[in-house]
Amino acid sequence: MALEPSDTYIPTTDFQDGLTDETLPIFVIERVQLKFARPSDFVAAQVANNAIFLAFSTGRILRIDLQDAAEIEDIDLPKKPTEAGVIKKMFLDPTASHLIVTTTFGENFYLHSQSKQPKPLSRLKGVSIECVAWNPSLPTATTREILISSTDGNVYETFLEPSPEFYRREEKYVKGVYKVNDGPIVGIYAEDFEGKQGVKRVIMATPSRLLHFVGKVGQIAHEGSGSIYSKFFETEQPAVHESSSGPGPSALAVSPDPNEDEPTETIAERTFGWMTAQGVFHGPLLTSSAASDLGSKIFSESKMLSRALLPPSLAANGRPKASQEPSQAMILSQWHIIQLVDGRIVATNRLDNTVAVDEVVLDPGQTALGLFVDLKKNTFWMVTAEELFEIVANDESRDIWKIMLSQQQFDSASQFAKTKAQKDAVATASGDYLFSKGQYSEAAVVYGRSSKPFEDVAIEFIDKGDSDALRKYLITKLSTLKQAAIMQRTMVATWIVELYMAKLNILDDTITTKAELAEGINIAESKDQLSEIRKEYQEFVRRYKSDLDMKTTYETISSHGREEELLHFATVVNDYNYVLAYWVQRERWAESLDILKKQTDPEVFYKYSSVLMAHVPVEFVDILMRQSNLDPSRLIPALLNYTKLVPQISPSQNQAIRYLNFVINTLQSTDPAIHNTLISILAVAPTKDESALLSYLRAQSFTQEQCYDADFALRLCIQHSRVQSCVHIYTSMSQYSRAVQLALANNETDLAASVADRIGDTNPGLRKKLWLQIARKVISESASIKGAIGFLKRCEQLRIEDLIPFFPDFVVIDDFKEEICAALEEYSRHIDALKRDMDDAARSADHIKADVRALDGRYAIVEPGERCQICRLPLLARMFYVFPCQHGFHGDCLADRVIKTGGPIKAKRVKEVQEAVGRGTYVGKKRERLVKELDELVGAACVLCSDVAIRGIDEPFITKVDNKEEWAI
Repeated sequence: MALEPSDTYIPTTDFQDGLTDETLPIFVIERVQLKFARPSDFVAAQVANNAIFLAFSTGRILRIDLQDAAEIEDIDLPKKPTEAGVIKKMFLDPTASHLIVTTTFGENFYLHSQSKQPKPLSRLKGVSIECVAWNPSLPTATTREILISSTDGNVYETFLEPSPEFYRREEKYVKGVYKVNDGPIVGIYAEDFEGKQGVKRVIMATPSRLLHFVGKVGQIAHEGSGSIYSKFFETEQPAVHESSSGPGPSALAVSPDPNEDEPTETIAERTFGWMTAQGVFHGPLLTSSAASDLGSKIFSESKMLSRALLPPSLAANGRPKASQEPSQAMILSQWHIIQLVDGRIVATNRLDNTVAVDEVVLDPGQTALGLFVDLKKNTFWMVTAEELFEIVANDESRDIWKIMLSQQQFDSASQFAKTKAQKDAVATASGDYLFSKGQYSEAAVVYGRSSKPFEDVAIEFIDKGDSDALRKYLITKLSTLKQAAIMQRTMVATWIVELYMAKLNILDDTITTKAELAEGINIAESKDQLSEIRKEYQEFVRRYKSDLDMKTTYETISSHGREEELLHFATVVNDYNYVLAYWVQRERWAESLDILKKQTDPEVFYKYSSVLMAHVPVEFVDILMRQSNLDPSRLIPALLNYTKLVPQISPSQNQAIRYLNFVINTLQSTDPAIHNTLISILAVAPTKDESALLSYLRAQSFTQEQCYDADFALRLCIQHSRVQSCVHIYTSMSQYSRAVQLALANNETDLAASVADRIGDTNPGLRKKLWLQIARKVISESASIKGAIGFLKRCEQLRIEDLIPFFPDFVVIDDFKEEICAALEEYSRHIDALKRDMDDAARSADHIKADVRALDGRYAIVEPGERCQICRLPLLARMFYVFPCQHGFHGDCLADRVIKTGGPIKAKRVKEVQEAVGRGTYVGKKRERLVKELDELVGAACVLCSDVAIRGIDEPFITKVDNKEEWAI
């Protein structure tokens, strides 16, 4: 077998190369030719999920994959047609996973997609199935709960589950849940309500009635354990729509799922269609509520496509027939109702009843099995007893915008308009309609998105005197202008600002005069509108600030006297210099500081530092201390100017001093200008208290590097009589004499004494000299000699004899008799101590002399077997030295050791003396002196236990010249 597409079947339209989507017909009917090894006729068909099932009179079922024509599957019913009857109908779920087959003898079979063999449905035996409502969740492993209607008007609920066991039934249960009495049920549909668990909608159709059920289904413990629809049909009453048409073909259809690539905003809501002899009753399946009256609302909003509106069929002579034949079959696409009428395929737009296609497909006398729709893949098919046709939809929604526009559904038309020209046409027509109805504000927004000439629209709104609508139009138009159109955008934006200002002034006037406007807006409404318009203006400025020329906008707003709006614009465009200047000129310091808190540009702070320090110093310094990117030296003029303006303020309240201390102590500034400025402000302070200045100077004394100019500070302190500070500066410069002289010149004897004591023991002569200067001053100006003597006792270097020359001639000795006596007693004690030291020294000298005399009689006993401690040869073999420690050495061995360990100078001298003695050049006393010198150099100390040995403690035991094998362990 093979599946091959034939030529496209369009009797009245020929294909031409180069046709665009706009020129292609919406529906094209293509014949698909099927070739078989032996001819056979189809008796039933079903399409779903790109698969088509074709049933033959022989009981065979052919499954064809429409996406891959090579994949074909043959299926045979388990019973022969003579036993089970000929296949009457097939029912395929949207996923193509479940197939139900019914025969003319009432035999029913079930086939799962994973199975090759249909299974009989024994519990449904004898039921002539007319239609099936598949489970809305579209399961694939089982059918879950489904509804089956029969030709006798009964509705059954069942649950089918495929089983590999031969004796196990496929139906978990079969239960009758509903029955109609006016004929067979020709269509049934069930769906869930999104977001509402357990709520379902069921629609049934008979030839004369359409029933709509909505409500909650029953709950069961386990899936497939019982009916869920029994309670549903028992408790819910349907909404009914009756047809007055006579007998004829009848069917129920719903629209398929949209294409996956279809934009969300252009997806049509799901619709239903009920075909009767009168025509097709159709409408949207609303989901606004799950109330019982939903069906009545749906039926009231639905409409009838009468068969009289269809194009008439043609007779054999080519003339229209007198009466229109009823439709044999009907399906729904997204936007069209497709019917099979007298051998023709007629597709009618359900919005305006226009005919999209009317083509004769069947030959005279040829019949069709019906029209079929693939709900998942959104494809449409017609099957005859011998052929297969596909009804191909080409951009079905392309003309929907026109229909919506003609019905004045402008919002919907705009959604479905795809090209720029289409959207513009919708916008223009919508604007004209709204304008004609007096809805100027709504028209303004629509006009702004259209291409209608700008000047025409603007003049229309100006003529109507509606500035609000004009403003909205301009804002919308500005949003559509290209960024490259700089001039146009600037002009429109400026015009909008002008309109905002005029509107705000009108509202202000209304509120101020307490009068109502001609339109009847009262004062309260005016206040609310004023707030709303102001917010709109602020949002407009923030959004379109780049399109506004600053100078022009300033002039426009200023001409209307709108202060708040002016400042808001300046703030939005970051023109903080303008805002600050504005508030400063009006001496509105709180507002100025609020703006300054938001700034990070240092230049703004430098520019306004002088005026803000003069009027709000505390708050301004608070802000300065929070800025980390300032150059404090550029604020010095403002700080000095502030100090001049408040000359009587104390240092603790001086904000310039506070800021400079912050810069020095917290920011660790070493800039001499900052330090010198602080000194100058502290020095000229009106208070006599120098504690602040001294605190700063002392703190600087502890730093590694002095940051201020000492000469400048000294001149300033001398100029303003800051004695303590001057003395401190002199001291820090190590000019102690000048410091003491300055202190004494200002009668600051305690200060002078502290300077003299600061020298300590580093220079006792200078300290005594300074104390003598202090003594002269104290004694000369003291009213009490005893008091002066008591003060001078602070220096332990001063003696009474040092002070006597400073006493006046008329002073009697009684005034300092005690001091003289104490001094004499001290001298006496000192003399006694010296005498004791002399006696001790004499006794020590006698002991030393005795020891020296005893040295001449010292000896050491050398045994015959003793050896040299260096060469280990007999000691008595040649000249030797013996030390009190009983170590003995040959003279030459000891000399070599001394040369090695005695240091370079001593070693050199030993060698020189050895050479001089060895040559024999010198004789007599000179030789004796050399020999004595050699003995003193060589025999000065034992090389094994004296300090010579201690100095060589880091030398290794084994040297390079030693035999290491002898030391091996």
